[in-house]
Amino acid sequence: MLQAAAVVLVLLALAQLVRPARTNPPIDASRTIEAHLGAANGLAAVLNRSCGDCHSNRTSWTAWYTRVAPLSWAFGYAVTQGRKVVNFSDWSSYPPDVQRQMIVASCRAASEGKMPGAYTMFRPDTRLSPADLEAICSAARYAEASAKGSP
Repeated sequence: MLQAAAVVLVLLALAQLVRPARTNPPIDASRTIEAHLGAANGLAAVLNRSCGDCHSNRTSWTAWYTRVAPLSWAFGYAVTQGRKVVNFSDWSSYPPDVQRQMIVASCRAASEGKMPGAYTMFRPDTRLSPADLEAICSAARYAEASAKGSP
């Protein structure tokens, strides 16, 4: 048992040598979701607080779990995948119909509790309140109504 524990400790120590890339690409403020949807409705603030670490170029890499393997690997992977799904820092790169679909999907995922998901264990401040959820889903309803021509 002692040997097994020693092997596990050595493996964990060696794992610390494998570091995921912890980068944030530059942000052009004119391309962000704030620049295109505005900040008045509160949506941008909710998305930045609850979704920004994985779905923007504003990822905070300072928390302990971003530095300790294997959690750092999981977080790095989540950021990479999250930015591929939607990147609120590069919002203008998506066509309007895709933007609408992303807002609707964000409402659905948040309503179903899929997002921000387990991340709230590490960052409780990312939990969505009923008001936060309403801000996201209100934007989704507005986007759908605008697409149908009746804002």
